[in-house]
Amino acid sequence: MAAVLQAKDAAEWAYRGEGAVNLVLAYCGSSPNFVGKVLRIQKVPNNGSKSENGHSALTKHECLLWGEFEGIVSAPTREIAEQLYVKNVMCPLLGPEHVDAGIRVLVSKEFLEAVEDKVLRQRPSWRVDAAKQPKGGFLPISEFIAEENAVKKRVTRFKMHQVLKLHQGQISQISKYDPLDLFSGSKDRVQKAIKSMFLTPQNNFRVFLNGSLIFGGMDGAVDSPSCMDNQALQNGLKRVIVANDGMHTKYFMELVAETVLKSGLLNQLLEVQKLDAFDIEGAIHAYYDIVSQPCMVCQTKGRNKLSGRYSSIHSMPRDEKLKVVRDYLISATGKDLSMMISFRSRGNKDPESPYNVVFLESTNQTFDYKASFIDLDMKPLKKMKHYYELDQQIVSYYVQMVKDTEAINLCSAEYIDGHLTEH
Repeated sequence: MAAVLQAKDAAEWAYRGEGAVNLVLAYCGSSPNFVGKVLRIQKVPNNGSKSENGHSALTKHECLLWGEFEGIVSAPTREIAEQLYVKNVMCPLLGPEHVDAGIRVLVSKEFLEAVEDKVLRQRPSWRVDAAKQPKGGFLPISEFIAEENAVKKRVTRFKMHQVLKLHQGQISQISKYDPLDLFSGSKDRVQKAIKSMFLTPQNNFRVFLNGSLIFGGMDGAVDSPSCMDNQALQNGLKRVIVANDGMHTKYFMELVAETVLKSGLLNQLLEVQKLDAFDIEGAIHAYYDIVSQPCMVCQTKGRNKLSGRYSSIHSMPRDEKLKVVRDYLISATGKDLSMMISFRSRGNKDPESPYNVVFLESTNQTFDYKASFIDLDMKPLKKMKHYYELDQQIVSYYVQMVKDTEAINLCSAEYIDGHLTEH
């Protein structure tokens, strides 16, 4: 792995997608060092501060935040710090069998330029500056959620964000997917969640066969699959699932649900997400104290109004405030990651497998599977303000939408009553 990737090597890497921080390329060459691997290339914002090697170092306040974890603070670049974050923070929490921190690969400037030229036409334009948003598998119960935002304790963040995205034109229809179903532990509800993701994939559901995308949009912008999309999936699954025509997709979704439940992945992930015990409405107060800035939330809403609710946070010892924010950011990673499950069918005479095995009763088939978490990026401390502002925007818009809908329904009812009375 010591060799440096050069411009000519770019031809062997194919675009597979991207998140807010990284481009993801899949290897399509023949080198045994890279077969079956993906390459994550960090994107650097056009207006971002850079060090000599193109990556900013941790801030002094981030050093306080992550100082107890081996190597993160002393890492020479942010890229290395983030790799160590995956290895030393997320891996112990989610289980080493489900997390691969990866290894660093040296690449030349010419390789990056060649990759950029190759994938630029495949990248969705909105991805250049886009950010993914967290998806949580539980409803918060924090005492620090303001009364006017109490809807957060009843409606998932995902559902509320869908309403805002629809208003902003990011999606054309609201997904029926509910993260609470996926995290429920109930077979029926997990199957319902997977079916909902299938009906409106957006950026939540993709299927690859031998490295080639056969379902879901590469740019994450597919709201509902077309007949051609469904047929492509059916045709691809015929090579894997033994079933009558028209049943391959149904049984495949059963296979995914069975694997999600058997792997126990979501149980571990939910515990990580629940590290956010204070909600952003509480954690933001600890953040301002950590960075030694006046609390803008208290200033904006009035310190007298908030003093009773949040004084306990502002009066915490510094190490406790650090823990509140650190746990929030770890939880944010847990809400924003992806889960990848790989399957390989097994014959009755195949030798004993080193992989985990799942049995699909509907087709009497056995599959090897490997389930992993990816996109475990360390969240910058400075994003705390963004998380708070976005949270307030999502909740405010959803609450207003509900009020407007209720008002319209009330007007309609009054009109009907009046219309009937006239007769």
